[in-house]
Order: sequence, then C-alpha cells, then structure tokens
Amino acid sequence: MLTAIGLMSGTSLDGVDVALLKTDGELLGGFGPTGYRVYSAAERVLLREALAVAATLSGRDARPGVVRDAERLVTDAHAEAVESFLTQHRLARSDIDVVGFHGQTVLHRPADRLTVQIGDGDALAKALQFPVVFDLRAADVATGGQGAPLVPVYHRALVRTLDRVGPVAVLNIGGVANITYVDGDTLIACDTGPGNALLDDFMLRTIGEAVDRDGRHAARGRVDENWIARAIDHPFFKTLPPKSLDRNAFAALTVDTTIPDDGAATLTAFTAASIARIVEMLPAPPKSWIVAGGGANNPTLMRMLDQRLAPAVVETATGSGWLGDAIEAQAFAYLAVRSLKGLPLTFPGTTGVIRPLTGGVLAKPGFNASA
Repeated sequence: MLTAIGLMSGTSLDGVDVALLKTDGELLGGFGPTGYRVYSAAERVLLREALAVAATLSGRDARPGVVRDAERLVTDAHAEAVESFLTQHRLARSDIDVVGFHGQTVLHRPADRLTVQIGDGDALAKALQFPVVFDLRAADVATGGQGAPLVPVYHRALVRTLDRVGPVAVLNIGGVANITYVDGDTLIACDTGPGNALLDDFMLRTIGEAVDRDGRHAARGRVDENWIARAIDHPFFKTLPPKSLDRNAFAALTVDTTIPDDGAATLTAFTAASIARIVEMLPAPPKSWIVAGGGANNPTLMRMLDQRLAPAVVETATGSGWLGDAIEAQAFAYLAVRSLKGLPLTFPGTTGVIRPLTGGVLAKPGFNASA
C-alpha cells in the first residue's frame, strides 16, 4: 500500500480540498485526515477572469496574461494547502509516497480534443519535494475520450466497501454534476448537467453572495416549471452517456426573474431535474443514490432530488459513512497511485475512450516532467 495525498480544486471555485489515502490502486487500505484551503474573494475574482479568457484558448499549453497569473495562484495555493496539512496533522515528509494534483479546469472541450487544467505540476513537485502526478485528463481526451468524469473508478472502490444491493449511483454535485453507475462489474459515468454553477453565478450576480447557503433562498422561492421544461430541452440532455461538460456550458441560460428566491428555487430544481433525466438512459434505475460534493450540503436540493428520484433511496455520502466533502480529493490520491502503476483511470463506459486507459504525468523534485 502507498500513502498518497490527493488535491482537488473544483468548478465551484471555492478552495482546495486535501485528503490522505492508503491504497494499492485497487483496494482501499485506510482513510487519513482531510484538509481545506479556502480561496479568498480576490483569488476567486482572478480565477473567474481566467475562466473568461480561457474560453478563447485553442491550445492546451497557452497561458495568456491572466491565465498565467491564475496558474501561479493555483500552484501556490495547493503548495500552501499541503504544507499546512502536513503541519496540522504532524505528518513526516517520509510518510508520503505521491501527490495527486488535479489543478483547476479552465476549459473543457472534448469534442475539439482540448482540455485545460491550470497548475504547474513541476513547480509543485519542486516546492513540496514530493513526486506529483498531474495532467490526468489529457491522455483520455487526446485519444477521443470525454476526459470526464475521472473519479468513477474510485467511486466503484468505495461502493464495494458497502453492503448494498445494486445498482448504486454515486452522484457528485460540484459546479457540474456527474454520476457513476455501479452494478457489479458494470461501470457507467457521465456529467448530468449543471450542478451548482448556474445557481452560484446567479446568487453572485443578484445579491453578491457566492452560494445559496443551506438552500435558504431556494427553500423560500417559487419554481418556474415552464422555464425548466424549456431548459431541459437542451440537446445535451438527449445525448446518451458517456458525455461531459465545461463549467460554463449552460452560462447562456438565464432565469426569467431577478427575484433571488425564485431564481434560486428554479435553478436548484433545474439541477435536480437534469440529474433525474439521466435515469432513463441507464441499464436499470438505481436502487440508491449517494450524493457527494457541495450540493450534498444543500438540504433544499437534497429534498428536490428525493422527490424526483423516488422510489430510490437518496442519501448523502456522509450519511453512508464516507467522508463526503473529501471524496474528490481522495479520488485524486487514488488515481495518482493507479497512474504510477499503469492501471486504467478511464474506461469506455465512463468517458467513451476506445479502451481502458491510464494517464497522468509524473513530476519528480528536481526533474522537469514536461521537458
């Protein structure tokens, strides 16, 4: 078993999650502590500016202006997160075998075989003096895969620790929502549509708050079902999995209200409706849904999911005994170990890649992996 640190900065742009995991790349040998390094308001502004500029990129190595600045921020923030984590939990550097570094996705256009995650893996390895596995999506996209979601193989490992009758769906709701369908050896995954991104952007635009904390505004608002019916007619929701999205793929969709509560209610219900839409495309309806990511902390969204996914059981990852807020960070620790061992990260049923495929680039302290 290797001891790995996983790092994840998701499409919600909230901060860096850190998690320690022991694994051989197949079995889970033990869960270690977790940590979090929040992005400041100014840092979020820079990341949003980088997202806007990155929409114009045509090459995965281009780092114009603000994108270069954001990459430096992301790298430094991840280094700070790990250093703080090691100090807080009194971990010796000799205890750590590898770091899995996702970076920050600023552009994802798999149809153009283009995905861009900013974050300098070589610089992070040098700063931390650990081997770092990064650029985990590129190999999949380069061979025609969607490059997302990446975590299904870890979800399967987690599901196998539970005593559940399948099929089981693991639902991650970050800026984008994605599902992993596990039924024995059957593994299917895809993005389902917007997670928190549209809601977060609406809240920031209308009342200056980054999120609808605890779903309070949505709980008080009125859902515009006619708007949802029009929005759910988008071609993406008719496309069979595997499929994936850029965070801003639905940014052009705007609700027909400036009332914060009604807009929040409608966009929250849209997320739930788009997740429920995927059920008809699966081999069989999941008997249970385990919800992770930031959306699991929104009781209004959880209630809407419970209604739309009935009669299936819907519960949070934390309620199932997992460390719900740390699952994606744990996943990148797991993927780093699989990458080191040449094991597949993606599969035909998860990204549409032609065959099971490994990936990732290994950066070692003092060695330039991209040279």
